[in-house]
Amino acid sequence: MPSNAPQDEPEQPDDERNNPFETPADGVGSSEDSGGKAQAAGGAHGQSRSRRKGKSKKQRSFWKELPILIGIALVLAFVIQQFFARVYMIPSGSMEQTLHGCPGCTPDRILVDKLVYDFADPDPGEVVVFRGPEAWVGPGLADDGGNAVADFFQMVGSAFGLAPPDERDFVKRVIATGGQTVECCDDQNRVLVDGQPLDEPYLHLAGGRPQASFDEVTVPEGYVWVMGDNRNNSADSRYHNDGGGASGAVPVDNIIGKARLIVLPPSRWGIIHGENPQEQQVGAMSAPTWQQGLPLAAGALAAWPVLATGRRVGAAVGGASRRDR
Repeated sequence: MPSNAPQDEPEQPDDERNNPFETPADGVGSSEDSGGKAQAAGGAHGQSRSRRKGKSKKQRSFWKELPILIGIALVLAFVIQQFFARVYMIPSGSMEQTLHGCPGCTPDRILVDKLVYDFADPDPGEVVVFRGPEAWVGPGLADDGGNAVADFFQMVGSAFGLAPPDERDFVKRVIATGGQTVECCDDQNRVLVDGQPLDEPYLHLAGGRPQASFDEVTVPEGYVWVMGDNRNNSADSRYHNDGGGASGAVPVDNIIGKARLIVLPPSRWGIIHGENPQEQQVGAMSAPTWQQGLPLAAGALAAWPVLATGRRVGAAVGGASRRDR
């Protein structure tokens, strides 16, 4: 007889029950797998976008900061050139052979120390840059008259080498100082200061012609008597006068600074020597040693902020270059 007891269902093989490659009929397992892959892909894409966004943000930050850094550098350069040291171009040949300057040639650029005469008076033999007094340039230019806006832009342009030098600025050598007498010449064609002939190794007499003579002049106190090394091709204190000669002297207050170095062209690099032609008066007229060291100390202190700014600009530019690569 047939049995009424329920019959057991046949057992399925283990490989059928646990087949990892079997796809359920309702497709739930397939949806979960594809969703996980999509989520992983989306995460990778999000990280990539985040990296690109961070890089772009850093680049934008650099380009926002760069104008500020350039502005700081320009301000520092302007302040240094106005108050500490400045480069001037030699426009003429009046200081040959010490300084070169001529039409059609490459003129010397000289570094002028603006601090030194805050601590000491100019000595004979020093090469100085000065603002021409009225007897040299006329009343209009001497009084700084003219267009104030044009004068400002000319000053800024010349400070950065973008404009020609101011026609009111001159470069000459100090021959005598306040209270001294100066004249030319003795029987050996030498300039006399306080009756004593000068030893001028820098003197350049083109063509071997003797230098022009002039009568004795007493230099006023607070003034200096200046002449060019190219003695026969220099419009200096001898010629800017009222006939008596004294008005050709230059006020010490008009002196901008002392010429220290030739910085351009590279073939002319070197120190501008200020041989004192009044050999017996060097000890009496020189500033004390501690005063002579003050400009160097001030220059060293002023160099620190410039160096720090330069390093920061260099680091920023280098970082931007690495990011661009």
